[in-house]
Amino acid sequence: MTGFYKHIALLACFLGIVPLQAALVRVPADKPTIQEAINSASNGDTVVVSPGTYYENILFRGKNIVVTSRFYETGDLGFIQSTVLNGSQPIHSDTSSCVLIINGEDSTAVLQGFTITGGQGTKWADEHGAGTYREGGGILIEQSAPTIRYNLIVNNQAVNTSGVTSAGGGGIRAGDGNPKILNNVVASNKGRYGAGIVLNFTGATLRNNILTKNSGGQDYGGGALWMNNNGSMGKTIENNTIAGNSVLGVYVWAGSSVMRNSILWGNTSPQIAAHSGGLSVTYSDVQGGWSGTGNINQDPLFADSTELLRTGSPCIDAGDTNAVYNDLADPLSPGNAHSPSRGGLKNDIGAYGGPGAGMLPLFGVSTGIISSGINLPMNYRLEQNYPNPFNPSTVISYQLAGQSHVTLRVYDLLGREVAVLVNEVKSAGNYTATFNASNFPSGVYFYRLTANAVSSGQAGNFSSVKKMLMLK
Repeated sequence: MTGFYKHIALLACFLGIVPLQAALVRVPADKPTIQEAINSASNGDTVVVSPGTYYENILFRGKNIVVTSRFYETGDLGFIQSTVLNGSQPIHSDTSSCVLIINGEDSTAVLQGFTITGGQGTKWADEHGAGTYREGGGILIEQSAPTIRYNLIVNNQAVNTSGVTSAGGGGIRAGDGNPKILNNVVASNKGRYGAGIVLNFTGATLRNNILTKNSGGQDYGGGALWMNNNGSMGKTIENNTIAGNSVLGVYVWAGSSVMRNSILWGNTSPQIAAHSGGLSVTYSDVQGGWSGTGNINQDPLFADSTELLRTGSPCIDAGDTNAVYNDLADPLSPGNAHSPSRGGLKNDIGAYGGPGAGMLPLFGVSTGIISSGINLPMNYRLEQNYPNPFNPSTVISYQLAGQSHVTLRVYDLLGREVAVLVNEVKSAGNYTATFNASNFPSGVYFYRLTANAVSSGQAGNFSSVKKMLMLK
């Protein structure tokens, strides 16, 4: 088994969250909406949502089920970007979170593989008597412990103070539970506090997430990440990148928390602040500096808008020295980290380091109308390759709307053609092609799909170019 397919096998184990005896409920094939699929599901079932835009505000209804895009099948990040849950058209204006998980669900309740956008929060009476708030623009979690992973949570808000004391948790608000929030991008959300994430009287595992371009912060200290006390369990905050937010990075309202192996850079100064209590930080890159073992204060050298680390980044191999935090090993290069981690096996600071690291969805994408989500028509589409970065091979997926003459070519950074992966007539459908770069140097490559319809009456020509990164 090649290294790539070993990686896919491991990914399948990680993402293979469909028990053998569980039922699959497919949207829209079996049920026209996500909520109808949830309503029909039982504990242990999986709701699989096909690409499209779904104007819904969904409630898990206390069910320990998996709600996922087709991302679970192969780990193709394109399914995250093309499966959109848009909460901008709620039935009730005071229940405007895109997703509500508020009925005691446990860690086997999983939300995975979506672009979550357009939510405006839910009017909510605080369990601790602090008043009424509008919280959880994208996701509201209360007295529950779900797993939230591999989502793009973008352009949600919790800012409307009409009839409430304040509003916060633009991307996610979690309270009085113990959720696992893993491998998400929380970007361009707004909140009067906790513009990205609010953790209120809750334990939580917050690992391998990116919080960026979130804004607001008018109340209670602001913060892209806002925390207030623990619940019955503490908080595990590891290998996150909190960068480029128009609010300070982390604000602790009360209580004490621990953070390690994380980047706080380019947020509104200061990067960390507290009303009371505090934050213990170790093995992290904090702009302006922060006292703690292993902390640094150096430009992390992000490679691009995905906030991957460039060669020479001071965050590579700079995380906690305990082997439990090591990056995954590259089976093709013993002693070196598997992409997207870099360098050796020692933990990389930031979202792409540690044993749970994986490529995250792009967050410069449009979240406009893709489809109603019902009877989605076949279209022409070129997906982002996976894995990316890769070594030595990667898979490129594409979709054809009709019979077409297809070419798929790979170019180096100078525009020289280095490989022709496809050059033939194909029927409508979904396809993959593998690019093996064993004989090519590390660097940036581009791949271009062209599809010219060969039957009259079909849509004409399609062309799309995407970038990928080879790291040896």
